[in-house]
Amino acid sequence: MPETHINPKEAPACPGPQPTQHLPSRFTVPRGAVDTHCHVIGLPPDYPFVDGRSYTPPAASARDYIAMLDATGMTYGVLTQVSVHGTDNRLMVETLRAHRQRLRGIAVIPLDCPQAEKDALKDAGVVGLRINVLYGGGIGFEQVERYASLCRDMGWHLQFLLDARELPALAPRLSRLPVPFLIDHIGHFPTSAGVNNEGFRTLVSLARDGAWVRLSGAYRNTVEGPPYRDTIPFAQKVVEAAPDRCVWGSDWPHVANWGVMMSVADLLDLLADWVPDEKLRNRILVDNPQRLFGFPAVT
Repeated sequence: MPETHINPKEAPACPGPQPTQHLPSRFTVPRGAVDTHCHVIGLPPDYPFVDGRSYTPPAASARDYIAMLDATGMTYGVLTQVSVHGTDNRLMVETLRAHRQRLRGIAVIPLDCPQAEKDALKDAGVVGLRINVLYGGGIGFEQVERYASLCRDMGWHLQFLLDARELPALAPRLSRLPVPFLIDHIGHFPTSAGVNNEGFRTLVSLARDGAWVRLSGAYRNTVEGPPYRDTIPFAQKVVEAAPDRCVWGSDWPHVANWGVMMSVADLLDLLADWVPDEKLRNRILVDNPQRLFGFPAVT
């Protein structure tokens, strides 16, 4: 499964998120809610971009990120190392350290990362690692067992950004991993392939057997565009398979999106269609992510 490699001079610039955010209109965000997937992005020369990236983003500062969480009613947030910074986790770690009680992180590191650096990441609030096979700057799938062993030693979990159509070939290896793992963006799967596609059925089977799935990325998976109604049956099948192992993420600042730029509230309102039942939706927004990412319950 090849990674995407694009000459940095050809990596197209992508727009930033909407400058102001607000609460969703279709339900009240519960106390303790977690946005489990966002990025902070710095700019060169202070925070260099990697060669081989597939897009060139604008900055997404820690200040703007926290403002987004506040505006959308999120108690907690999880930052994922963005692909354009490769294994340079500095900006993410700086943000985690500035908001220790509120944030957790998912890092990208080389296998030969020194133990002292791994310990520093954990101290800052890193709780997992990401393997990204879709965008340049990530870590590929080839060494997944070694990364799983590393995560087991550190008390971390693994996250995967991959295309679910590849899952039939990958599922046997995933099923044997000794740590919890999460599949991002409902498998980053085009809705045009249909819910009966073998890859999507494999995703549902993995979720039923113990995998975590992030309900996110509707604007990446849709073929219809806003309001992304074609994603509803996919999300609902995953939730039905694993109601206690689904979490939600906004994917702010929505990098590599050249289409309609939605607000985070639009994506939360879509969650009301994905999960109409309030108690179950609150489990996905609060209980499940607090358990996976290690956040304290809010009383």
